[in-house]
Amino acid sequence: MIRANRLKFIVVMAILLPTANEGRGADPNPLPGTAPLTVSGDIASQMVEGIDRFLLRELDQSIARRAAHWNRDMASPAAYNASIEPNRQRLAHILGVRDSRVPFAGPELVATTAQPALLGTGEGFDIFAVRWPTVGRMHGEGLLLVPNNGPAIADFVAIPDASQTPEQLAGLAPGVPVASQFARRLAEAGCRVMVPALVSRDMQRRAPPGQGGRANLTHREYVYRAAFEMGRQLIGYELQQILACVDWFSAEAGDHPRTIGAVGYGEGGMLALYAGALDLRIDGVCVSGHFGSRQTCWNEPLDRNVFGLLEQFGDAEVGSMLASRVLVIDSTPGPEVSLPSQGGGPAEMKWHSRDVIVAERQRLLDLVGALKLASGEPATSKFAVNVDPAAAFCDVATLRTFFKRLDLKSATLPDGDHPVASQVASHDPAARLARQIQEMDDHSQWLLRESPFVRKDFLKKLDTSSVEKYAATVEPYREKFRHDVIGHFDQPLLAAEPRSRRTFDEDQWTGHEVMLNVFPDVFAYGILCLPKDLKPGDKRPVVVCQHGLEGRPTDVVTGDHAAYHDFASKLAERGFITFAPQNIYIFKDRFRTLQRKANPLKKTLFSIMVPQHQQIVNWLKTLPNVDPDRIAFYGLSYGGKSAMRIPPLVTDYCLSICSADFNEWVLKNASTRHNFSYMWTGEYEIFEWDLGSTFNYFEMAALICPRPFMVERGHFDGVGEDQWVAHEFAKIRHLYQARLKLEDRTTIEWFVGPHTINGQGTFDFLHKHLDWPQPQ
Repeated sequence: MIRANRLKFIVVMAILLPTANEGRGADPNPLPGTAPLTVSGDIASQMVEGIDRFLLRELDQSIARRAAHWNRDMASPAAYNASIEPNRQRLAHILGVRDSRVPFAGPELVATTAQPALLGTGEGFDIFAVRWPTVGRMHGEGLLLVPNNGPAIADFVAIPDASQTPEQLAGLAPGVPVASQFARRLAEAGCRVMVPALVSRDMQRRAPPGQGGRANLTHREYVYRAAFEMGRQLIGYELQQILACVDWFSAEAGDHPRTIGAVGYGEGGMLALYAGALDLRIDGVCVSGHFGSRQTCWNEPLDRNVFGLLEQFGDAEVGSMLASRVLVIDSTPGPEVSLPSQGGGPAEMKWHSRDVIVAERQRLLDLVGALKLASGEPATSKFAVNVDPAAAFCDVATLRTFFKRLDLKSATLPDGDHPVASQVASHDPAARLARQIQEMDDHSQWLLRESPFVRKDFLKKLDTSSVEKYAATVEPYREKFRHDVIGHFDQPLLAAEPRSRRTFDEDQWTGHEVMLNVFPDVFAYGILCLPKDLKPGDKRPVVVCQHGLEGRPTDVVTGDHAAYHDFASKLAERGFITFAPQNIYIFKDRFRTLQRKANPLKKTLFSIMVPQHQQIVNWLKTLPNVDPDRIAFYGLSYGGKSAMRIPPLVTDYCLSICSADFNEWVLKNASTRHNFSYMWTGEYEIFEWDLGSTFNYFEMAALICPRPFMVERGHFDGVGEDQWVAHEFAKIRHLYQARLKLEDRTTIEWFVGPHTINGQGTFDFLHKHLDWPQPQ
């Protein structure tokens, strides 16, 4: 016993001081069938580093893989646009442009008895404060610049950066150089111009009503979080504002259409590019301070995170959707953004070098170079690039190039400074920003309230008339979960080449560190606990015991951690074989950045963890004392989150127990009313694309069914509230017991306690469903 305790102390100290575990005192003799494990240092850190290298390679390779998603028909512009319509629909979907817009006859003037709608006048135009309906009860708000000396020659949407206001682009407020006040310049040329206000990146500590602030988030990330969970995007909401302007321009013109264009800088440049790609009514787009490589989009502000973007789209591919229309790329430097890690996603958005812009432009030309216009000219003749890095963004020279490509021959863009005269004593855009944020959040909360009905309709093809029909009809949902929610790397597992070493020798069990290959640079690692009473020919059940956030395998094996209580070793003392894997949610921003790198590839952290667990199960099945049909999963906290996502896809797990995590999960992620919501916390990686329309925890449990499933819930666990846990679990109980007549395969244990393993009802559940006798 002295030797065992000494060995335990050495192992724990090696974990606490991971760089000093050379000669850690572990027994070098490996398990039969495995090679010696000789890796030193912090293995969890090495795991995260390896996954990072893997994802960076996948990002690099995404460019070459995009061609498989396109089937461009170069026979004519009409044929071309028809051939890329599936790509257009896909882009709209991932940008969250999914809802029908509200038609309107014209924008509303925003005025009060104290302040008129007319805010100012310029050289040949008036400036009005306006708003217009977009989706649901949301509105766009901003400025409308209208010629006052004759009809407009064209209609434009001028889109500022998130750091700018419409008033600055119109010359009503300081902050943008005169040369770059492009909304004003367009109006001086005789165009009608709508200038929508974007949500800013100002930061604020967030909290539910009546409480002090928690995570320090930008306004943009705050709106993004709930929208993303509901299959929408902040940038999608802003695109709907722009496209609603196009609706108005187009409807008002009727049978006498005018040229419609979009011009934007920075965030506005990105939105202009996306809007032009989505809407064929836009005749041309001028992009300033945005166009370039998107391969490092994972380092941009989190509100730009688009799930699956790089699977089909870089800027060149998005630009190619404007082929046969006008695209002017202004390569003057865009805004640079640096955001701290204070609960929100950190970011370092740097401007692209000229070489990067030129390379992306060349990719664009290569994609559409074979397309001809009706005149016989190449479609690329409609494209132009300003490569003068010293020029002001969206200056007169750039706008003249844009007008020339649009064939606006009657337009004259004047030089010089013609001051704008303000008609009001003051105009504070802060109230407008607050209204926009509130309306966007109200819409996301409405989507949240509607989401149970959407998910019910989503599951309507599930046949619960018998277990056999259920098992057949659940498979398409499993594949959708695998590919569209979790994300799947379409590559084979490597040969496991297991390596091991013994690091624990206790009275009733031994513990062995094990490492297995998964993908290049990706491995699985954990601690295998073997009861000492194993005999040749014994076939024992296995419980895979999963730690939570910032945890390690040792946490569930030794040390009596307050949350885990050594549940892996306690189960080993009951005769179960246990395995405690190292999952990748450790080292805070380091692992959260992995989620950022995975999302543009249409992947998540679980796109790595699922194959890791598949390899673990595959290897466990080869052990002589393991019954391959009795391998269970039991996880707490983030391990409970894993219990909801891994067993649905690793179907070798014969049951799953979710501890200290089970919830009305979509509500927990998206609610801006509940105290337990992730909207207020630093887990910025936690949000999963479009769960609101697809898989809450009931729907995930439906993928585990008809295998046994259990929830372990402490009444004082702050991850949720009992009534919401019961609400979601009731649907699972109804499926198992009422629909499928599986009366003993699902249960929930309520106990008076906090965020912890209780180890009573769950242990009984394991003994029962793994057919292993209770200790005497």
